[in-house]
Parts: sequence; structure tokens; C-alpha cells
Amino acid sequence: MKRIELLAPAGNLEKAKIAILYGADAVYIGGKQFSLRSRASNFSLEEIKELVEFANEHGAHVHVTVNMIPHASDLDGLEAYLLALDAIGVHAIIVASPSIMMLAKKLKVSYEVHVSTQHSSTNSAAVTFWKEKGMDRVVLGRECQLDQIEAICRKDILPIEVFIHGGMCISFSGRCVLSNHMTLRDANRGGCAQSCRWKYHLMDGDEEISSKDNLFSMSSKDLQAVDFMEQFIKMGVASLKIEGRMKSAYYLATVISSYRYLIDTIYEKGYADNDCIEYVKKEISKAENRMTGPGFYKGIPQEDVQLYQDHDEIVTQEYIAICLDYDKDTKIATLQVKNHFVPNTTVEIFGPNIKSCLVQMKDVYNLDGEMLDVCRTPMQVVKTEWNGPIEKYAMIRKVRKEESI
Repeated sequence: MKRIELLAPAGNLEKAKIAILYGADAVYIGGKQFSLRSRASNFSLEEIKELVEFANEHGAHVHVTVNMIPHASDLDGLEAYLLALDAIGVHAIIVASPSIMMLAKKLKVSYEVHVSTQHSSTNSAAVTFWKEKGMDRVVLGRECQLDQIEAICRKDILPIEVFIHGGMCISFSGRCVLSNHMTLRDANRGGCAQSCRWKYHLMDGDEEISSKDNLFSMSSKDLQAVDFMEQFIKMGVASLKIEGRMKSAYYLATVISSYRYLIDTIYEKGYADNDCIEYVKKEISKAENRMTGPGFYKGIPQEDVQLYQDHDEIVTQEYIAICLDYDKDTKIATLQVKNHFVPNTTVEIFGPNIKSCLVQMKDVYNLDGEMLDVCRTPMQVVKTEWNGPIEKYAMIRKVRKEESI
């Protein structure tokens, strides 16, 4: 059986490389044109080329989103762009517009064409339709329940991709015009303002039934599918997709490495026990800033999976440094500061080849050799003696009280 693919997002070149180093089998990115998530940095053709070369060196694939719903004025340069991606050697494009799908096939490109989740493909008949049109993979709508995914996979029509982690659109797979109406930012052309996550005054006629301290929104909890990974693997799902091209490198490293560990454990043992499941959930929680739930995988979501009120998103500041280099002879680590921390405290480290563990940090010095009482300047490069596991690109975070040595 072909091993399942772990597919991760990336909003820029640095994040894409981190995603691959931390265990992604493939990354999906947006180009400067024809892609949603216009607020992500997105990739020039030169950067896509650099990423493809990096991915090839690490046995990974690059998927490029060409997933906007274009208006006539958006189509200029499309054919040249599709051919440029082919020349670069990307593995796949993810497409929402049937016209772009058909054009790519007409051009006889060597990369695969994947049907975007925006089509809300939720049954085997839809998958059969896309196969007849020559497509190579279908990303199912996030409205699918587990038994529906299993029934589709059992037909073995095309490789199937499903979401396992990240934001859930309150509409049908992104087919929403709230942003268009309220901000003139077209959600299906890369400009979604996430109007569903705003807070609203809820009215019953002329009477307000929300309070100023507890306004209403129509958002949902983020998806977290740790409990269903073994089922997805046994169903024959081809690819497991993490959402979040706007997320930080730390978030991606944490989430990707956690799912990587879980997937590898299932393949090694044939299952994941409760200790493994709880460990993975705990690791993922260290990067989350929103509540999570099972999406549609347990059935139609009830009120406990929604976020109607009181759900401010808090950016975690647990991530304090990344390792830029390590001298094995002197045991001196070169770190880049990310968030405020105090030296000589217990910290936690994890990396591409390091399972999270606790280490006692020692004195920290700036590049002029001056000892620092506190590290508070983001992007500052510092040095410290390090006695414990460490490697380039390893990330260091604060330790929660219940985990301290």
C-alpha cells in the first residue's frame, strides 16, 4: 500500500522549507497570480523554482494553488503561467475553475491537476465526473463525514485528499459572498476578509438580543482530526491536508511534526494507542490560538463545535528562539530570538529530528559577548552553551508550569 501523504501549507519560502524539514511529504503554495490567500506573501516563479529544487533534494513534492474563481479580466497570462510551472517542475496544481483545469490538460503539462475543495465534491459520482474530465486527484469538501469518505475511497476512482487540521469555512467549502458584500474583497479571488469571524450585534427586529460584552459571530472551531488518522489510513485516503498558508513557521513546525509522528507510529505499529494520541494532541495545543473540534467527521456539527461568542484569538508567545547553528566542539548554539525570555530557565526544544524534550538553558550572550539578563528583541542573534539535543532549525519554546523539570 502506498503511504499516505502529509500535505502542508506555506505562505513563503522560509515556511515551505520548514514544513518539509519537519516532516511534510508535500507542500502547497500560492503563486503571485491566480491564487487565493492574497494576503499571504506568495511565491514568484523564481521562488517556486528554488522550492522545487529544495523539495526534490528532500524527496518532497510542491503543489501550486491556481484556485481563484477568475473573472474575464483575471485570465491574462494564464497559459504562460501554467507552462512556466511545468518548466519549473512542480508536481501538481490545485484548481477551482474547470476552464483552468481543461486548459492545463490541453497544454499537456506533466504535473497533476487536483480539483479544489471549493467544488464541494462530496460523493463518488462527482469524483467519477472529474476522472472523466482527466483530473488526477479530488480534494473533498469539508462537509464530508467519515462514512461518506470511506464510501468514496472504496470505489477507488481517483486519489482522494481530505483536510485534517486548520480553519473551517462557515460556508460550503469557501463559496461565500459575505466578504464581497461587506468589504468589496472577493473571497474567491483571494481577498476573503473572514467576515464570519467578526463580532455582530444580534437583532430580533428592533431589539438587540446580544450584549455589548458578548457579541455574536458565526464562526466554527478549527478542525483537528487526530482521532481519525488511523481510519483515514485504512480507508485508503491518498493525502491528508493541513490548512493555514497564513500561519507562522512555528505553528507549521509544531502541527506538521505532531502529525508526522502520529502517522509514522500508525504505520510502524498498525495503530496509535491512547498515550500516543494524547501526546500528539498536547503537542499541537502548544501552537493553537483557537479552539478545535472534529468538523463534520463525527456527523453534522452541533453547537459545541461552533464559536458563536467569546472566542478571541490569542497569539501564543511560547515560541522563543530558533537554532541557526550549533558548534559540536564548543557546544555553543547560535539562536535567533523570537519572543521574550529569561536565560537560565527550563525550556523545551523540538526539531526536524528531535522529539520535544526539556533542557536547562544557561547564560545567554549577544554577539559582542555581553551577558544578557533578558532576551526581548525579536530577530536578535545570541549565543549560549547548550547541553542537550539540538540541531539547525530546531525550535525552542517556554515550558508550561505543569511540564517544568
